[in-house]
Amino acid sequence: MSDTVFSYNIAAHLPKMAALQPDIPAIHVPCRSKQNTELSYRSYSFADLNRHSDRIALALEAIGIQRGIRTVLMVKPGFDFFALTFALFKVGAVPVLIDPGMGTKNLKACLQEAEPHAFIGIPQAHAARLLFGWGKPSLRILLTLGPRFGWGGSRLQDLLQTVPAAANYQPVEPAADETAAILFTSGSTGVPKGVIYSHANFVAQVDALRQVYDIQPGEVDVPTFPLFALFAPALGMTAVIPQMDFTRPGSVDPEKIISAIVQFRATTMFGSPALIRRVADYGLEKQIQLPTLKRAISAGAPVPAAVLKRFSQLLPSASEIFTPYGATEALPVCSVGSRMILDETAAATDQGQGVCVGWPVDGLGLEIIAISDTPIAQWDDGLKIADGQVGEIVVQGMQVTHSYYNRLDSTRLAKIEDVAGGFFHRMGDLGYRDEQGRIWFCGRKSQRVVCARETLFTIPCEALFNCHRLVRRSALVGVEIAGEQQPVICVELEKGTKRSQRSDLIGDLQKIAESSPVTRSIRHFLIHPEFPVDIRHNAKIFREKLARWAHQELR
Repeated sequence: MSDTVFSYNIAAHLPKMAALQPDIPAIHVPCRSKQNTELSYRSYSFADLNRHSDRIALALEAIGIQRGIRTVLMVKPGFDFFALTFALFKVGAVPVLIDPGMGTKNLKACLQEAEPHAFIGIPQAHAARLLFGWGKPSLRILLTLGPRFGWGGSRLQDLLQTVPAAANYQPVEPAADETAAILFTSGSTGVPKGVIYSHANFVAQVDALRQVYDIQPGEVDVPTFPLFALFAPALGMTAVIPQMDFTRPGSVDPEKIISAIVQFRATTMFGSPALIRRVADYGLEKQIQLPTLKRAISAGAPVPAAVLKRFSQLLPSASEIFTPYGATEALPVCSVGSRMILDETAAATDQGQGVCVGWPVDGLGLEIIAISDTPIAQWDDGLKIADGQVGEIVVQGMQVTHSYYNRLDSTRLAKIEDVAGGFFHRMGDLGYRDEQGRIWFCGRKSQRVVCARETLFTIPCEALFNCHRLVRRSALVGVEIAGEQQPVICVELEKGTKRSQRSDLIGDLQKIAESSPVTRSIRHFLIHPEFPVDIRHNAKIFREKLARWAHQELR
């Protein structure tokens, strides 16, 4: 796509789609009237969304939210969330997007690092800002969506009264490498970091998603992750916002997701592995079919093959569940469909060979280098290791972000300058390339267990124990015992497991460990009542917390 068509401003996609399909709904938002307790939806067209974001852009400029102004946005997913985000891009401001599911302590740290100039939020967000002191040193512009209770600033509703209903706004033309947004990573393996997105990064992501999944304007999407939802209008898709708590997708009511898909004849849905599991279980129990879905996309953590198999039974035979691999810093990197996993790679995963994440997407360079915990200043082909060997995954491409905000040390550790041009990003993940060129994921680099005689990797080891019928999930951690690092397997049992069934479990786990060279050195097994997990994905296990618990148990 040339920049003469869309420019480098990601917001330029919206007016183009508004011209191409003005009357097609851009977004359906759930609502309840006072007279009717049943859930209904309010629809807004692409023309509506573009017009509303134009008016908001003019209102933002009037109070000083202009090009380069770092602006926190804490608004619930819906029409105003979409319009505000596109308006911020149109004026060239820098949205600071932080998932509220990461908790108040991490939120405060993120906002302190981001040094925002402006804060746009619903009343609850402003109340929390005052209570916890979020962004206090740097904030100078406050904007409230809804009632304001004494914290000053402006109300969006009042500002819009001063803007003509038919006002047009011409989006700014940023440079390709100009900062477009700051997105904070989940922090599942450490303190969250602010990833700096350029406008070129966003444009490349939209192009890659369109190409990899063959997404066409006019399709209908049910996104269950707010940031991913923003891609829908840019891709020309209608976004159906389901009724759910977006901070806890693992606790979603699956009937509401399915009803949204059925009512609007959705062609695409996006969900975390935990959400996909709940929808699959409910759909099979109720014997539901989803004939309009062309694709489901699940990311955030590896999706168990059993979950893919169950969900695929809801879909037409030609449709698939895709599991893209990537991170906030680089997305998408690879993608693989459920058909290949179920027909071919799942068996290898169960044998401890890692999780296949597919081939690198077109236009992205991916290499496997020797594992290192120290910075690498400059790229050298000598860093690469042979196919089949587990190493660190590094990537290079237009959708790969260049740095973290206010984290010079983290940037230095994660980026490798390439004298031939550009840089490589170190994903912090381990994996290998097979003889077909596919990439196999073996876990986070920081979570590998380095013992005196070998190094163990989380995903290959855990897969063997996860095959046991009583094991819901397992986690490999390292614990120092008698002065040496020892591998320990923590196990969370399937719900409903009886105490009498546990007596033979440890013996079964020992036999599993002895049956494979991948796990033969593991001698310690612990049963944990309920794993600490990332509440947004309910699949990212906090292995660092488990390691501390295991240390106490084995003292």
